[in-house]
Amino acid sequence: METLTRRSLQLLRILYERGKSTTTFTLHVKQDELATQLGISRQALNVHLRKLRDLNLVRTGRGFIDVTEKGLNSLGVSSAPAFILIKVSPTKRIYVYERLGELTVQRAFRIAGDVDALIIVEREKLDEVLKKLYSIDGIQDTRSYVTIETIK
Repeated sequence: METLTRRSLQLLRILYERGKSTTTFTLHVKQDELATQLGISRQALNVHLRKLRDLNLVRTGRGFIDVTEKGLNSLGVSSAPAFILIKVSPTKRIYVYERLGELTVQRAFRIAGDVDALIIVEREKLDEVLKKLYSIDGIQDTRSYVTIETIK
């Protein structure tokens, strides 16, 4: 990894400290591919993306498109996550962690304490993920927590 200058680190620190943690979904795709998938020209795609960007529903850059928290809300997708705490059988940990890595979730962590893993999922996908977890041999217990609102 390239060594950062003192000024670059200072800038990065300011951006971090003044920034706000948000939920985004990032798609790394060429606009040509996306236009083809939609069955429209690249120029038409740019018109639609510009409108979404002006409404702060997406952010775009070279090779990526972010769906913002506001964009998620307009789709009816909550940006408030659900948390699943998982207790794993000690003899099945490796197998379970491999299966957890295959799930479509926001984040998954091995943790130390009374439980062995923590998964963060979209609230709307909680039931779907729990059904998949129930089919994984070695999961002893799950506890789910749904967020009500973001405090900070």
